[in-house]
Parts: sequence; C-alpha cells; structure tokens
Amino acid sequence: MMWFSSSLPRTISVGAGFKPAPTSRNDIFLALVFVFSLFWVSPLFAHDDRPVALRNVDLEQKLSAQVPLDVEFRDEAGRTVTLKDYFGRRPLILSLVYYSCQDLCPLTLDGLVRGMRPLSFNIGDQFDVLTVSFDPRDTSALAAAKKSDFVKQYSRPGAEKGWHFLTGDETAIRRLTEAVGFRYNYESENDRFGHATGIILLTPDGKIARYFYGIEFSPRDLRLGLIEASAKKIASPIDQLLLFCYHYDPATGKYSLLVTNIVRLAGIATVLALVIFIAVMLRRDRNRKLQPG
Repeated sequence: MMWFSSSLPRTISVGAGFKPAPTSRNDIFLALVFVFSLFWVSPLFAHDDRPVALRNVDLEQKLSAQVPLDVEFRDEAGRTVTLKDYFGRRPLILSLVYYSCQDLCPLTLDGLVRGMRPLSFNIGDQFDVLTVSFDPRDTSALAAAKKSDFVKQYSRPGAEKGWHFLTGDETAIRRLTEAVGFRYNYESENDRFGHATGIILLTPDGKIARYFYGIEFSPRDLRLGLIEASAKKIASPIDQLLLFCYHYDPATGKYSLLVTNIVRLAGIATVLALVIFIAVMLRRDRNRKLQPG
C-alpha cells in the first residue's frame, strides 16, 4: 500500500518563495486510480461478523400480502390440514418456531402468552393462534406436547380449540415462510437454526396485517392489532377511540401516539367545554333576570 502515497500530487506549502513542482498528467492519473481503488477494494475486505446461522436472517414486512391457503401441513393430531382450514372466521396470530428449540422459540411463545393473558379477547372466540414449525424434522407428537404446555400456561377454557400447532415438509414450510418474509438458516455444525423472533397478525381471509418483533408483546399492541386485523369487527367504542389516538409504525412494529389526532381531540374537547360553560352562564343569567326583584 505504500506505493499509493508516492503517487499523490506533490504540492506542499512551506512558505514564501517556494514554488510547487508542476503536477503531471501521470500524477493526476495515479491519484484518480488511488481514489477509485478505495471504492473497489474496500468491499473485498468487508465481511459479515455475524455467525453463519444468523446471516440473511430476517423478518421482512410484507403487509397486505396473501399467505398460501392451499399449502398442506399436519396438525398436532397428525391429520393433514391446509391453511385454509384456519381462516374465514377470525383474525389470527401466526408464530413461526421450531419445537426442539431451547432458547428463543419458547421465550417467544412465553412472551406471546404474557401478552394475550390480560386481553379481554379469548383464543377461539375473538381470534385464533397458529404456531408452525419451520423444522421439517419436527413431529406431530412434539407439536402436541408443545400445545399442551402453552395452552395450560394460557389457562383459559376453550383455548385448545383455537390454538393450533402444525408441522410440515420443507416445501410447505418454504412456501409459508417466504410469503410472510420470514428468513432463517440451518447451522448443521451445531444442529440449530438462526432465525428472527416475532409474530405476525393475519386477517380472516389470510392477508398480513401487522408484524410485532421480539419476544415480548404489549397487550395494548396485540389488542389494537387484532382489532385492525378484524376490520374493527371486534372493537368496542373505547377501542375506536384508542385507534384514533394510536397508529401502527411499521419501522418499529409497535403502536405509538398519533400527536396530531390527540391535539385534534384536545381542541374538540376545549371547544365543547367552552360551549358548555357559555351555555351554563347564559342560563344562570337568564334565571337571575326571571327572578322577581
């Protein structure tokens, strides 16, 4: 690399009376070669420091995309089902895990249970949950064991009818994961998967409505997301007001306050308060005038 330094233009300022050496075309050419080499050579030294299992791992948002309803899986009882069997009635929470995972996957499902418990909505009534393994080696027996654990943890009657644990072959898994933007890698050396963490909310007709990232899920975000995924069919008047004040931010996968709407509500409330105040004062003044004096 030292040869690059000698090829730079020899223009040096040292004081009065010094005349810089003329710059030749060769010097300019070499300087340009040096500059352009920075752009061409630097990518060669760039490298991904992440473990192999985590490279190209992502949960890419594909809002409004349709999941493939015709794809076949096996449920926890070993029956062949299609995704279509779980749609058409209620919004649905999709979680992608693998059942032999010992860390992130159970943490994600634990976080989901904690987020769902405070809701007044119930699995199987206002919404369903679909947990799908992306490891084609997972069995229906393992899916049944996981279902038993997490339905018991959720501890609400009827949840077993609305929370489904599926397994499938590589083709089925790829079709679903690619449709929802879930990318993962298998690390054969340690027999484990690198994968993103999060859940996906789907509409009753199988379109992607919302993404929530991480292993903890706010009950408020889950509620608002399910309401929007249901086209507000399960919304109360209070929920309608909350949706006016909050908006979903795709960049963070969370709901945040919509300041403009809050200011608008505050303005409306102020005007109403003034109208009521003026009406009360006018009525009081009229009553005084009507009193015999």
